[in-house]
Amino acid sequence: MEIFQIAGIGIIATILIIILKQTRPEFTVLVSIVTGVIIFSYLLPKLAYVIDTIRNLSSRVNVDISYFNTLIKIIGIAYLVEFASQICRDADQDSIAMKIELAGKVIIMVLAIPVLLTLLDLIVKILP
Repeated sequence: MEIFQIAGIGIIATILIIILKQTRPEFTVLVSIVTGVIIFSYLLPKLAYVIDTIRNLSSRVNVDISYFNTLIKIIGIAYLVEFASQICRDADQDSIAMKIELAGKVIIMVLAIPVLLTLLDLIVKILP
């Protein structure tokens, strides 16, 4: 199972970071970033499968593809913001991490506005 490989990479990186923190602390953030990239590269095929499945589902249901594209963008932004903010926290930069999270939330709200407007239009049409 791939989760054992991912967990193993994470544990090895954590041990390496603990060792490096005592002798070469400037390399700890680099090890953290490289580990994140390696783990993310393991997940890319899984993410591609999810995106393909959502697109196939949207074509079967006959729903506007732009809603599903917006959903995929929102999920991608959420994951990217989490990844970037955790890297900043690993480097003891909590204030930058919080600003990245705030920016991600604002961008997600902007992307969600067209979907919310369409939903409100639908509700208004249903109500007498």
